[in-house]
Amino acid sequence: MSKIIKESISLEDGRKIIIETGCLAKQADGSATVRVNDTMLLATVVSSTSKIKKEINFFPLTIDYREKYYAGGKIPGGFIKREGRPSNEEILTMRLVDRGLRPMFPNILNKEIQIMISLLSYDKTVLPDGLAGLAASAALSVSNIPFNGPISEVRIIRSGKKFFINPSLEQLKEADIDLVVGGSNDSIIMVEGEMKEILEIEFLEILEKAHEEIKKQIEAQNKLIKKINKQKINKEIKSSEENEINILLEEKANNFFTEKIKNIYKNNFNKKNRLIKENLLLNEFKNKFFTEKEIEEKDFLINQSYEKIKKKLIRKLLIEKGIRIDGRKNREIRSIHSYVNYLPGVHGSALFSRGETQSLTTVTLGSSLDANKIDNVIMENNEKFYLHYNFPPFSTGEIRHIRGVSRREVGHGNLAQRALKNIIPDSPYTIRVVSDILESNGSSSMATVCAASLALMDAGISIKNPVSGISMGLIMEDDKKIIISDILGEEDYFGDLDFKITGTKNGITACQMDIKNSKKITYDILKKILMQALEGRLFILDKMIKTLPKYRKKMKPNTPKIYTLDIPKNFIGSVIGPGGRIIQDIQSRTNTNIVIEEKDKFGYIEIVGKTYENIENAINIIKEITFIPKIGKVYKAKVKSIKNFGAFVEISKGVEGLLHISEIGWKRLNKIEEELNIGDMIDVKIMEMDEKNRRMKLSRKVLIPRPNKKMN
Repeated sequence: MSKIIKESISLEDGRKIIIETGCLAKQADGSATVRVNDTMLLATVVSSTSKIKKEINFFPLTIDYREKYYAGGKIPGGFIKREGRPSNEEILTMRLVDRGLRPMFPNILNKEIQIMISLLSYDKTVLPDGLAGLAASAALSVSNIPFNGPISEVRIIRSGKKFFINPSLEQLKEADIDLVVGGSNDSIIMVEGEMKEILEIEFLEILEKAHEEIKKQIEAQNKLIKKINKQKINKEIKSSEENEINILLEEKANNFFTEKIKNIYKNNFNKKNRLIKENLLLNEFKNKFFTEKEIEEKDFLINQSYEKIKKKLIRKLLIEKGIRIDGRKNREIRSIHSYVNYLPGVHGSALFSRGETQSLTTVTLGSSLDANKIDNVIMENNEKFYLHYNFPPFSTGEIRHIRGVSRREVGHGNLAQRALKNIIPDSPYTIRVVSDILESNGSSSMATVCAASLALMDAGISIKNPVSGISMGLIMEDDKKIIISDILGEEDYFGDLDFKITGTKNGITACQMDIKNSKKITYDILKKILMQALEGRLFILDKMIKTLPKYRKKMKPNTPKIYTLDIPKNFIGSVIGPGGRIIQDIQSRTNTNIVIEEKDKFGYIEIVGKTYENIENAINIIKEITFIPKIGKVYKAKVKSIKNFGAFVEISKGVEGLLHISEIGWKRLNKIEEELNIGDMIDVKIMEMDEKNRRMKLSRKVLIPRPNKKMN
C-alpha cells in the first residue's frame, strides 16, 4: 500500500476535518478523502489524454456528486434497489462545487476534466455538502492538472447569534442564516444561501467569518501539497503555427468589426433585433474574407474571434463611457409590467415582465398528500412549500431538445424557493409554485421570485412581506470598477460577477453569487454591490405593490377547502374501520378527501373538500364516531323511548343514556308523557359516569330553575 498522507483542520467546537490522500483511487490523476467524525467523502479528478477540442468555447468541466445509500445505513427505495439518477439535492451540491472551482482554472485550459465526489459514510453530525468543495479542491491540488488553487467551501449558519461551521441537520432548524461560501486565500468566489430578512451588514459579517475558516482549509491543503512534493505539469500544448493563425484572424476581425459593432450598440436595439444585426455582420465578414471551404474549416475560430471582440467592446463601453448595450445607466432598472389573476382558472397567478425577461407563475394549493416527499441518505422530509422553474428553449428564441429537467432549472428553482420559504405562513395547505419563463434576457430567476410573490398574494396566502429580487453585475478593468443593476444576459456572460439578491422591505432572504475569473473581489466592493442592490430591490418592490398591495382576504372559489382536527389516538382505528371501509364511506358520502396521521398522543385529521358544507358533514360524522361524554357538560338530547321509570335519550349518534323520572323536572310526574314525548329535543347534563359499564347519570332538572315553595 502507498504511503498515506494526512492533514487536519481544527474547528472551534472541537471537531476535526481530516484530509487524506495516497490510499484510495490511485489510478485517478488525483484523489483525496475528507472526514469529520464518521462522515467521509471521496473525491477523484481525471483529465482527458486526448488532444484539445477546437469545437468548444467553454471549459468542459464535469462535477458529479453522489450520496451512496449505504453511507447512511439505508437501502434505496423503489423497484430497482440501486442508486439511480441524481436527486435534486445531489445536483445542487454539484453546482456548488462547480461554481467554486470553475473560475480557478487557466483560461487556455479546455481539456475535459471530470471530478467525482462520493459520500461514503454519514453520521448526522455534519452536512456533507459543505465538505464537497474542500474534497474536490484537495483532489485537484494533489494532481498534476493546472489549477490556480487551492480553494475551499464551507457551510456556515447563524443560530442564537452564534456562528457554526459545517453544521448538522438538527442545528440547521434553528438558524436564521444558512450559507455555503466558497473562496480562495484572498477573495470570496461563490456564495449561496437563505436568510430570514437580515441586514446587509449582517451578511458581510458572516462572509468574513466564513472566509477565515476557508483560509484555514486552504493552508491545510498547501501543507498536503508540500508533503507530496508533486510538480504541476502543464498539459496544454499549442503549436506556434496555430497561434499565428489565431493572431492573424483576430487582427482581421478586429479591423472589420470594432466600429460596426459599436454602431449597432449605439442604436439600443432590443435583444432579437440586435442579434439579427450581429448575425448579418458576421456573415458579411465571412463572405468577404473567406471561401466556402475556408468558412467550413475555420467557422469555429471565426465565431470565437468575434465573441472576443464583442466582449472587449461591451466592457470598454461600460468602463470608459458608462454605456450599456440597451442604453441604460448602471443603476437603472428595466421597465416593469406585472399582472395578477392572469390565469382565471388557477388558484393564484401572476405575469411579471422586466425588460425582455418574463415569468408566468402559478400557485396551486393542495393537501398534505401533495407534499414533496424527500427521502435520501441525509433526510426524510415532506416539503409543504416548493417551487419549480421551467426554462423552455423558445424563451431565448432557440430550438433545443428537451431531455428532462436541466441542472440549471433545478438550481434556479431552488434559489427562488429559498428566497420565499421563510415568508410563507404556517398553513394546512401544500403550496406548489411553478414559474414558466416565457422570455429571457437575464435575471429570469429573479423575475420568478417577483412573480411568485404576486401569485401567492393573488392566491390569498398571507405572506409576511412580498419578496423582490435583482441580479447585479460587475465590470473590472485595471483600477476601474463599474457595478451594474438588473443585468442582461450578455452582461452576465461577459462580466466578472453575477450576484443575485432577494429580499423584503426588512432585509435579505436569499442570495447567489458567482465570479467568472480569479480576480479579487474585496469586501468594499461587495458592500457597494449590496447597497446598490438594496436600492434596486426596493424600487422593484414598489412596482409590485402597486399591482397588488396585499394578499387577498378571500381565496378563489375553486380553491380546495381544508379543515384539521385532532382526535384521541385510540379512536384512529374506529375512524378508519376494518380495511378502511368506514373512512372510505365517509369520503364517498361527503365528497371529501380525508387524511389521518398519528402525531404524539393524537390522531391528526385533515379534511379536504370543494365546499365548507361537505367538510362540515364529514366533521359531524367523525365527531359522532369519536364522541366521548364528559361529566358536567350539557348536551342537546333526543328522546328515543319512554319507560315507566324514565326516558332513554340520545346525546350523540349511538350514545344513549337514561334520564330517570325523578330527574326530568321538579314537578312530581305520574306519567312521563306529562312532560316528554318521543322525538322531543331537550337539554341534559351528565352528573356522573360509570366508566366500567359506560353508564351515565343524566339530569334535566338541574338545568331548570327550582320553583318557589307556596307559603302556608
